[in-house]
Amino acid sequence: MADLSRMRTNYDGSLREADLAPTWVEQFDRWFADAVAAELPEPNAVVVATADADGAPDARIVLMKGYDEAGFLFGTSYASTKGAQLAVNPRAALVFPWHALQRQVRVTGRVERVGDAASDALWDPRPRAAQLAAAASVQSTVVDSRDELAERVRLLDEQTPAGGVPRPAAWGGYRVVPEQVEFWQGGQDRLHDRLRFVQDAAEGGGWIVQRLAP
Repeated sequence: MADLSRMRTNYDGSLREADLAPTWVEQFDRWFADAVAAELPEPNAVVVATADADGAPDARIVLMKGYDEAGFLFGTSYASTKGAQLAVNPRAALVFPWHALQRQVRVTGRVERVGDAASDALWDPRPRAAQLAAAASVQSTVVDSRDELAERVRLLDEQTPAGGVPRPAAWGGYRVVPEQVEFWQGGQDRLHDRLRFVQDAAEGGGWIVQRLAP
């Protein structure tokens, strides 16, 4: 077995306040562009952490499908485990794990459902096969076998005209509205740089930047 106590990478990056963009969304633009240019696999893959009404945590990876000053978008089944958790505890944390660039972006904030038009905009570009899979699957429920799922998809494919599959009423988009956005850059000897944009109520909801100890 590998010696996990010695398994580590010595990072060599840096992130100084003078290099930071004026806003979190501009800084995210820069780093996301770097992740795309570096041809990282699925640079829009993001860990979404939620909690239920009792505070029990849960996490999974989804694909972020849009972002702007208002927040980060992803789509899922409202009936899924995360959908049920967000219904009773509408807050989430995100982590973009860009290990190859020695970077991560961490986000915390409240979560809101987006409207039908925005949900359609997330659903419609999906390939038909992915739409069929999402529409035929009752996400997070127990099934007897993969064959059962495949049969549901086959039947729905037969019953649905060619082209796009209508978006199920139980599927839609969520927006994570940031209250904190941290840009983490790995540094030499574990002296990492952590710069965090935080909404400051004292500043009328404006953003301030804080440096965090690694």
